[in-house]
Amino acid sequence: MIRRLGKTKKEKRSYLLTLFITPIILSLVGLFFVFEASSVKSFSEFGDSFHYLKLQFVWIVLGIAMLSFFATVNYHRLYYISFFFMTVTITLLLLVLVPGVGHRAGGAQRWLDLGIINFQPTELAKLSVIVYLSSWFIHRERKRFFSFIILLGGLMFLIVLQPDMGTAIIVFLLSIIIYYLAGIELHYLLFLIPVSFISFLALVKISPYRFHRLLAFFNPALDPQGITYHITQILISLGNGGLLGQGFGISRQKYLFLPEAHTDSIFAIVSEEFGFVGNLILISAFIYLLSKMYRAVNHTPDRFGRLLAGGIFAFFNLQILINLSGMVNLLPLTGVPLPFISYGGSNLLVSFILLGILINIGRQSKV
Repeated sequence: MIRRLGKTKKEKRSYLLTLFITPIILSLVGLFFVFEASSVKSFSEFGDSFHYLKLQFVWIVLGIAMLSFFATVNYHRLYYISFFFMTVTITLLLLVLVPGVGHRAGGAQRWLDLGIINFQPTELAKLSVIVYLSSWFIHRERKRFFSFIILLGGLMFLIVLQPDMGTAIIVFLLSIIIYYLAGIELHYLLFLIPVSFISFLALVKISPYRFHRLLAFFNPALDPQGITYHITQILISLGNGGLLGQGFGISRQKYLFLPEAHTDSIFAIVSEEFGFVGNLILISAFIYLLSKMYRAVNHTPDRFGRLLAGGIFAFFNLQILINLSGMVNLLPLTGVPLPFISYGGSNLLVSFILLGILINIGRQSKV
């Protein structure tokens, strides 16, 4: 019995250490590819090939600090600041829409300019939704569905205004998953099926940009120099990579052919330089990380921890699946970054914080 208990504790330490080390390794690999994909663009914009590399490195250091902090602070304390999290998030989502306050780039107004760096409040919304709804649904109280819909509708409205359809979809799915895990009046979820479908069609109809994205998804060859340019360049990168890739530094698409090469489309650069084998290694690393996360989810010590862990696990699955599916045209491109690999400090920081919380939940489990 004692031997078995010792073995269990050793296994627990092992998978928690894996949860701590793996994202750091992935972020350092991502740093390497951020430089690879952004050096040309960085030099053309700032006269410094290392501009995005240096910014990403700062975010990684800050992210590791947050990972360590949230891994050691008792996750139950999040219950008492969950309302503050949500209030700050809604305030920032409103501020970013104010002319002169929100920073506009690429046709979207999603960032707050903090001087050296820009912060994206929509990424904080993902964290806040997980923490707030997990706290809200600890108790199985009835008649919460319509309050839940009002909150969710308000958040999505503010996010879509920026516009950021990809984040709106993730926030919606995270909210539904946590509501489902809470097990409260599940039959009401059927009401969301027609409402969600109608809302999606309305958003596509009122926005030519979203309509063009949908056309590009159904037929990438429709207009290679116009509305399907982005997905066409991604598919060219994937095709250039072949089995083993073109080799380190040989990517041609990074020479300003591929849009968002160092952010949302970075997987295409990985594919071009390291081919199918490189893709397989990277995807395997994500699967390995998710498997360790699932163990933490499966051994949560209480209801709050179970909802939190379930939301965190869903977050990483959604981010990875939506990004990679967009890269191979299984889903329309939505601007969702690949965790720890894509350039972008806000998403990186939130990803580290969420893993820190999950590690803390795992530490307090009995097995």
